[in-house]
Amino acid sequence: MSSAHAPKRVCIVGAGASGMSAAYALSRHPDRFQVTVYDKQTVTGGMATSIDIDANKYGASYINDGVQGCSPVFANTMRMFRMLGFEATEVGMQISFGKDKDFWTNVYPTALVAQFQKDIVKFGHALSTIKKFEPIFAMIPVHTMLKMFGFSTDFGNKMVYPLVALFFGTGNQTPYISSAILERVFKDPSMRLFEFSEKSLLASIPTMLAFPKLHDVYKAWKEEIASRGNVTFKLHHEVTQIISRHSEGKASISSPVHIKYKVTHNGLESKPKEAYFDELILAIDADSCLQLLGKEASWLEKKVLGNVKYLYDVTITHNDLEYMQKYYETRYDSSHNAPLEASSSAQERHETVEAFEFAKNNFRPLYYTMQYLQDPSKIEMSFDLTHYQPQFRGEKPAGPIDPKDKADHRNECEPADITREAQGETKGKIDASVRTGRDAERSAEPPLEQHVFQTIFLDRDGSQDLWTWKEIDPAKKIYEKWWKQQSHRWQHYAGTVPWMMWINGKNNTYYAGAWSVLNMHELAVTSGFAAAYRLGADYPFRGDEDCERLFRMYLAASHGVRMRKEDRKGVFA
Repeated sequence: MSSAHAPKRVCIVGAGASGMSAAYALSRHPDRFQVTVYDKQTVTGGMATSIDIDANKYGASYINDGVQGCSPVFANTMRMFRMLGFEATEVGMQISFGKDKDFWTNVYPTALVAQFQKDIVKFGHALSTIKKFEPIFAMIPVHTMLKMFGFSTDFGNKMVYPLVALFFGTGNQTPYISSAILERVFKDPSMRLFEFSEKSLLASIPTMLAFPKLHDVYKAWKEEIASRGNVTFKLHHEVTQIISRHSEGKASISSPVHIKYKVTHNGLESKPKEAYFDELILAIDADSCLQLLGKEASWLEKKVLGNVKYLYDVTITHNDLEYMQKYYETRYDSSHNAPLEASSSAQERHETVEAFEFAKNNFRPLYYTMQYLQDPSKIEMSFDLTHYQPQFRGEKPAGPIDPKDKADHRNECEPADITREAQGETKGKIDASVRTGRDAERSAEPPLEQHVFQTIFLDRDGSQDLWTWKEIDPAKKIYEKWWKQQSHRWQHYAGTVPWMMWINGKNNTYYAGAWSVLNMHELAVTSGFAAAYRLGADYPFRGDEDCERLFRMYLAASHGVRMRKEDRKGVFA
């Protein structure tokens, strides 16, 4: 075969959601691409990990750690999972914000919601204004926006900031995120998580999706990608330097991308090794990109990538119900009920009483926040994983999917061994004896005393003096893990997002990762597809409007291009 027709050699650094998506799209063209995926971890998945826990004690043998689930509008993620033979599980997104007099929820009206009724109505008007002038508000942080519209400090601290933290996982950086992004999670059909209500801020208990066992999903995904023979995974291989991204003029070396890497395994390292490629996809954090590029980074890359700010958080997975009850509202308490206003109509009073009755029997929060008394603008976040993750109710690791179901692209890929095992009916019956409690639908689950919680202590460098992490009983700790999280401050939408198109594709380099726009699994997946598309691969879900909508938006925003002519429909597509 002549060199003109030789497959393009592509290096992907990172095997998280974005790197795996890029590898998948490229794997579909074995005659055109030869791909090598490097990751220093021993498994694929990046932040989407699973860890084992004591099934005899907690009623499930694992938890998903780091990534819990997503909105039903995350079409690319859900289609990819279904194709591999995995299905997410629907769960009602009940929240519990604050404690005592500062408590509110989307399950029933509380006294705090009644207190801020006028602010809530005004907030709806503010969202409409932000939508109308989105380019301007993209540069305005939430705390400034609240002042501009005359909202009270308490409304911001007790209702808006916890809600923003829920949307983005931004924790104590919530006052500084872009107002336009806040508006999008209420209004944008590709990103919307909640529906706004003038009465209660959140209109209802939205349906969210809890992921199947992510360790198994990513293992099956890896096998699917590798099955075509043109993608090689080099796990526990750490790329340490991008030596060059330009042709060096050597007759024996025609590929411009020159990398250095080492093998790290069981605490041992190999001597540095080198490899050459035609194209480079960096599917890692922005600061890691800069570190690898070093002097190879252009002036613009340094400015755009260097503008992404990261924070360090610690997640403690535990079984300390006493801690949770001290800082959060874990059970329904009628003393928090909003007063029945005499001015309300009979219908409104009836609906309010119904909400109280519903909460009495069905209050099962899966997401919590609490504010620090010393600084109410800073918060702590927690999950009730037993309420959130379906394996605690006997669901299979593959989720509620029938191996024979081929509808909506389910089981489209040749099932891997790990998929068949995860779909096995007996997998959902593990330690059913521990599940002596009942959920709202009367399905068996462990009683509250045996629930698994996850508490996230945010922003080590700015808030560690406020943390209450030492109050968690050490005997009830299950797992402790540090994370590096992107900050969605407004500067990100001024100094990074609009400039990505000017560095993507330059110097044989493409960037993939949710950090390029917004920290969501769906955007990570879409970014990987976009990088592969720029290299000439097909968009895997062409013709699926639900999937294509976000892909087109991402391609335009982060790469500055439209889909190729043959992939478009209509004059303005």
